[in-house]
Amino acid sequence: MRVKFLGGVKNVTGSKFLLEISDRRIMVDCGLFQERELKDRNWASFPVEPSSIDAIILTHAHLDHCGHLPKLVKDGFKGNIFCTEPTADIAKIALLDAGKVQEADAEKKRERHLKEERKSPFPVVPLYTADDAKGVFPLLKSYPYEHPFELFKDVYISFHDAGHILGAAMIKFEIKDTDGKTKKLIFSGDIGRWDKPVLKDPTLFQEADIVFMESTYGNKDHKSEEEAGFELADVINTTVKRGGNIIIPTFAIERTQEILYFLSRFLKEDIIPHILVFVDSPMAIDITEVFAKYPDYLDEKTQKMINGGVSPFDFPLLKLTRTVEESKSINHITGSIVIMAGSGMCTGGRIKHHLITNITREESSIVFVGYQAKGTLGREILEKPEKVRILGKEYNVKATIKDINGFSAHAGKTELLRWINGFTKPPEKIFIIHGEEESSLEFANTLREKNQGSEIIIPEYLSEHEI
Repeated sequence: MRVKFLGGVKNVTGSKFLLEISDRRIMVDCGLFQERELKDRNWASFPVEPSSIDAIILTHAHLDHCGHLPKLVKDGFKGNIFCTEPTADIAKIALLDAGKVQEADAEKKRERHLKEERKSPFPVVPLYTADDAKGVFPLLKSYPYEHPFELFKDVYISFHDAGHILGAAMIKFEIKDTDGKTKKLIFSGDIGRWDKPVLKDPTLFQEADIVFMESTYGNKDHKSEEEAGFELADVINTTVKRGGNIIIPTFAIERTQEILYFLSRFLKEDIIPHILVFVDSPMAIDITEVFAKYPDYLDEKTQKMINGGVSPFDFPLLKLTRTVEESKSINHITGSIVIMAGSGMCTGGRIKHHLITNITREESSIVFVGYQAKGTLGREILEKPEKVRILGKEYNVKATIKDINGFSAHAGKTELLRWINGFTKPPEKIFIIHGEEESSLEFANTLREKNQGSEIIIPEYLSEHEI
């Protein structure tokens, strides 16, 4: 049995892990590379023939874990894609949106090149289209948590709550060999946090032979969720006093709903001024509706609210904008407002237009509430340059730039250790994945220092290992 690392190693996007079990090829996740310097990998020929892959298992529906599926299907993959029920619903929304965004971005780039009399060395086309995304939908097969099923002969898998986003899963493989022995593999997916609002806590396991473990924040911890909430409230209050807008690049999945949860609470408790809050993202609106569809996947407190007819994601001052015309009209509103829009790393979507309008205003604030990968526009802004290029033009950065890391859906270092220490017997091997090189190295060294009794491996891109 072998594993090949096709992405998500020494970086945080493009998660793809290929298992070769007997004559079967099974891939865990199929994500897009989102770091600017790695995006060429999305366009390159796939490292293995797509038609040779028998099945794909998804941990969750973030694009860095599922966003490459339409291209893989377009290039020949014909197997089933297994995931939880909410992940299937969310993936359909996310992939369709990604196809539309890529089509729109390609068209804008063509127009810009024509206007500037430039010619790209490569064809300006989308990686995939909305129609390509729809080609994925018939292949999605969903199962609930804690429901083992036989994927292929002697290969069983089950999904377990990762506590990361709605429907996010850790994947447990149980593989029987010819001697009747069972080997257990666990893919952590993205590990969530304990005691967060809305979602349940991550699952702990007692035993496994091989563990593939994320390390996004393997070198630091977060503020508590409550601290982060009040930090956001402080930024809103300060910005409103200056007469500016609060621009929040948000991931449509989980982060939008979490921020709405806090804003609803703060407005009810008069902790922040009663100003309009815009969710300028059709995708985020659709995702919020999916949350209401699966109350059993939410924590007890949120379930009680929903069952009592109270939505934790809605309040009178909330405005949902679906159309382009509605989005454009936001910028004509006088007085302070909160604008939440995607994408979360500012790599595309409506957030770019709101940044253009507000980033040159000293009275406004740009508030980051999620991870910004290297090479993304969000990361560039977060580093507070004097100028930043958005949609082909340079803008002076005069707005207040704020990073609130307590809202992260990823476990911090202490929480990662809590998860791995849940094993009563150290796994034989722990592969450290899904983290920038510095973070992965520091976390691996921490595990070694703590004498886990496991072989700790940080794999290289396209490396292969016997397991």
